[in-house]
Amino acid sequence: MIRPVAFNYNVQTAVNNHYQNANDFNNNSNQINLRAQAEFDNFVLKLRSFGVEVIVFQDDDKFDTPDSVFPNNWISFHSNGDIALYPMFAENRRNERREDVVKYIEKNNYSIRNVIDYSSAEESNIFLEGTGSIVLDRLNRKAYCAVSERSNEDLLIEFCEDFEYIPVIFNAFQSVKQSRKLIYHTNVMMCVADNFVIICLDCIDDKKERNNVIKHLKEDGKEIIEISENQVNSFAGNMLQILDRNNDSLLIMSESAHKVLTSAQKHIINKYAKIVFSSLNTIETYGGGSARCMMAEVFLPKTIQKL
Repeated sequence: MIRPVAFNYNVQTAVNNHYQNANDFNNNSNQINLRAQAEFDNFVLKLRSFGVEVIVFQDDDKFDTPDSVFPNNWISFHSNGDIALYPMFAENRRNERREDVVKYIEKNNYSIRNVIDYSSAEESNIFLEGTGSIVLDRLNRKAYCAVSERSNEDLLIEFCEDFEYIPVIFNAFQSVKQSRKLIYHTNVMMCVADNFVIICLDCIDDKKERNNVIKHLKEDGKEIIEISENQVNSFAGNMLQILDRNNDSLLIMSESAHKVLTSAQKHIINKYAKIVFSSLNTIETYGGGSARCMMAEVFLPKTIQKL
């Protein structure tokens, strides 16, 4: 996780992230950043209190990086020892990629085999923003992707060939001022856990695409928890299943997401995972992302310690 140094509303990402809200950000930038830092710190404390190992990096003010709190868009870690680096749509987000993060992870007893860097695709205006664009079912080796300006289909297929995933590609939409706009990141409307999936099927307007997604989920034995577009607007799709130190499953979400879940939805989740939530209102309002976006989970194998 990356602790922000200058979190704020990012004008460059707002052109296609319709979940961001400007809310007079120019006159309150310092207060916005302080509130975001407090939300971040409380979130980390909450995760650690539930037995989650959290590695925190401090952002610096070398570059303008208002979205640095969302590291899952530029890096992902994989159990075969590979790391992927991704091409970013917004120019100011490209400065978030940090070599020192990779070096620190490697020095702390994680084994890195390869770093596969897709970031040169930026030169051709081709983007694929990590596990924001790609929702990975790591158990069943499937990569779900809602195509958008930030989620290129051809590059997704290249990723799937490199990392041995089956691509499941579709279009997902949200209602914006009486029109249907592509959802910028798949992980806003979909969360895949080991035994269940939280998904807004109403966002997939094409019936064949929707049925194909359902088919893949059912053949892998996932219990489908449907959420509405209104719940998506409160980031009820932006969740992540992780394990605590005892290997028990937790489902991490924001307080706003937790508030809009129905008791029936929570009941199904609780069969498989303990719900953990934290207030992220400022980060959600100005950043247009939530709990899942703030965590880049580390699946790298541990190195063997020499005696």
